[in-house]
Amino acid sequence: MKVLVLGSGGREHALVYALKKSKRVSEVIAAPGNGGISDVCDVFSINPLNESQVLDLTLNQRVDLVVIGPEAPLVAGVADALKKAGILVYGPGKSGAMLEGSKVFAKRFMKRHNIRSAAFDVCSSYDEAESALIKRTPPLVIKADGLASGKGAFVVEDLSSALKAAHELLVEGKLGEAGQIVIVEDFLKGYELTAMAITDGNSYKMLPLSQDHKRAFDNDEGPNTGGMGAYAPLPQVNEALKARIENEIIRPTVQGLKADNINFTGTIYAGLMIHDGDPYVLEYNVRFGDPEAQVVLPICNVDWGELFLSCCRGTLDELDEITVNGSAVGVVMASGGYPEKYETGYPIEGLDGLKDKDDVIVFHSGTKKEESKFLTKGGRVLTVVGLADNLKDAKEKAYHAVSSIHFKDAHYRRDIAWQAFV
Repeated sequence: MKVLVLGSGGREHALVYALKKSKRVSEVIAAPGNGGISDVCDVFSINPLNESQVLDLTLNQRVDLVVIGPEAPLVAGVADALKKAGILVYGPGKSGAMLEGSKVFAKRFMKRHNIRSAAFDVCSSYDEAESALIKRTPPLVIKADGLASGKGAFVVEDLSSALKAAHELLVEGKLGEAGQIVIVEDFLKGYELTAMAITDGNSYKMLPLSQDHKRAFDNDEGPNTGGMGAYAPLPQVNEALKARIENEIIRPTVQGLKADNINFTGTIYAGLMIHDGDPYVLEYNVRFGDPEAQVVLPICNVDWGELFLSCCRGTLDELDEITVNGSAVGVVMASGGYPEKYETGYPIEGLDGLKDKDDVIVFHSGTKKEESKFLTKGGRVLTVVGLADNLKDAKEKAYHAVSSIHFKDAHYRRDIAWQAFV
């Protein structure tokens, strides 16, 4: 079958990589793709949020299956338009995508289906937010309701900072429509991890647990980013906790969607906080994480084309459980200044020497290709993934590869996977 991967980031490069290995897939194309993706398949310059452009490309290219990578097209309902035209789509429709598109929707869903998360208040005015904040003990947590590209969550140490954030969102309109309603919730102390599963709406398959690194700098310091690196699986999480995450979070989520008559085909991503030994949901996403996808997809013993196809056909329960082969550590190389202001257009050196390695994969995020040269084009530029039988060796391979890649003002964290070695 011919597959279209929709999106342009490192996650989409990882999806292209995984699908090109599938025995069920004859050809992979991408839209709009990036420099690295264009090196391995045909890319098409369309707007992934434009239903008609996506539909026209799918029909003109005789695509059999569309895999939607990012959240924005899912929340916009692109999957619904494709499904209406009779095209198989891996990714939920607009109703299911609300789990990520609206934090209020997600919190009420969790409350309705007894899925553990922090106590919360929904606030649509500054006065309501002020009341919700005053009754809590710092640190204080405020989240914009809508999609904000990772910039909608604020964890602050004092009331004045929290009130400032609430004022910026609800009065000044800092995030526009996304911040017109906010969630104020209790702060949970512990450690975070990512649990992902794929589902056809009835059954599901767990993927290996992973851990993202959101802060820009070492020691989890600096501003939040889209993710500066990840690793999988997590040796510090025992089988008992894994079972609890599946039984208390993932299974009731799948069952809750079905009970609410939401036909969900795709990836359920639960961003979790392990607080006093219990798993709490911090947020839902309705797609693979980025950079989690870059470390999870390569280590799963599965034919991804067959897996996505079975999800779309509702036959996921006929496949075996997903097993894992080895470990992966992914280090994000970012433009200088990211996640704040940064410059692009710099040549990237050192990629050719890593092309044919079995134990290193370089996934492109913010790159473009001009005259056989790769240039930086975004904040997060590359995810360099090391693969090995164990996490220690995978980390060494990743950082050794990173040391051979160069572009002006490149910066990256040097402590990815640190929690696994504490």
